[in-house]
Amino acid sequence: MKAKHWLLSMLLILVLALAACSGSDEGASGTEDSSSDDTTTESDSNEDSGENNEDAEASGEVVEIVYARGQDSTEATERLVEAFNEQNPNINVTFREMPSDTGQQHDAYVTMLNAESSEIDVMDLDVIWPAEFAQAGYVQELDRFLQQEGIDTDSYNQGALSAANFNGKQWAMPKFIDTGMLFYRTDIIGEDQVPGTWDELIESAQTNNGEDGTEFGYLMQAKQYEGLVCNAVEFIAAYGGQILNESGEVAINSPETIKGISKLVEVAQSDFVPGNINTFTEVESHTAFIEGQSPYIRNWPYQWNLANDENESEIVGNVGVAPLPEGDAGSAAALGGWMTAINKFSEHKQEAWEFVKFMTGPEGQKISAIHGGLAPTLPELFEDQEILDANPFFAEEGFQNALEAAVSRPVAPNYPEVSEILQINISKAIAGEMTPEEAVQTMETELQGVMQ
Repeated sequence: MKAKHWLLSMLLILVLALAACSGSDEGASGTEDSSSDDTTTESDSNEDSGENNEDAEASGEVVEIVYARGQDSTEATERLVEAFNEQNPNINVTFREMPSDTGQQHDAYVTMLNAESSEIDVMDLDVIWPAEFAQAGYVQELDRFLQQEGIDTDSYNQGALSAANFNGKQWAMPKFIDTGMLFYRTDIIGEDQVPGTWDELIESAQTNNGEDGTEFGYLMQAKQYEGLVCNAVEFIAAYGGQILNESGEVAINSPETIKGISKLVEVAQSDFVPGNINTFTEVESHTAFIEGQSPYIRNWPYQWNLANDENESEIVGNVGVAPLPEGDAGSAAALGGWMTAINKFSEHKQEAWEFVKFMTGPEGQKISAIHGGLAPTLPELFEDQEILDANPFFAEEGFQNALEAAVSRPVAPNYPEVSEILQINISKAIAGEMTPEEAVQTMETELQGVMQ
């Protein structure tokens, strides 16, 4: 009896061993070296993925890939996946919903990718995440795919594209764009009176403060949070300054940056903004605007629809849009929006790329614009009549010009640390606790400490 049990046990061990060996090649691609400099490994991996895709097409095998993004209350994601699956019978995309809170979504990705998990293949990233994810080895470099496909990256909005360019390589593709804009009351400000420079805005805000029942002349976001960084980036870039240069080096201490921050502080300390402007986020500012309290507001594109919502707004039909005012170096608007990337540990990179190419290409972005109201990162699509019929706001010249002025926030793998330094010191300058010059000097020292 014991001999029989022993023999059965040995047979079971042999079967398990053979099964493990037969599955080892498939699992290997999920634990490959995450170094972006290992070009031989990546080349072999991409070639293998391509061969596997061809084999799948020949055999009729369907490759399953998973696409992850936050909650979508529109039909856009469902329609994107359906359209792609119909056109690619040998690839089946399934959608995995991530937390709607971007912080929770970020942490969920990090937990998953830290474990080198291959459970998702394609994922949407906030514009401030690509450098962090690239540095950590979480996402696949896309330059090889772009070159093989002959994709013209010049056809994309360059501000949006640059948000995912780190160390000279492209790590994600821009899916849709969001950017800061100037909204104004057309019943107070004539089209020929829209300020073209920050000095003109200051003058106009002072002149029109109190007109037609308004309480303020200008609204912005000046609380110590990410929105303040966006406002600061716009002022700094408009006057020719930088926070980090293209090499990721600290470049904030310059006359141009000091001038930009000085202008921001001048506006935030003026008597034509709310006295508690340092508590204003998007919510406080957009609420005041749609209640008719100001002729001007700096905000994101969603402001247009909100201001024309008859159930919410007191200024329906009286809203115009324009690029943010110019400084010495022109107009600049902080870039928002989302990118799409491939999981470095995906076992189906070629198939994942096919979906990324579709979703961020003309057809995919058209679906997102019509069914999701998302602004394309391909400027040519703003001439598509079907898109304009679904989003009349996109036809506004001021809207399109504002998109062209988009600039990315500092591209850094430790962006949260960079943001915190900017928030704290710019808040102190607005509060009068330090001069703009002192704020810039302090930020330079602190940024150099975290960027080493």
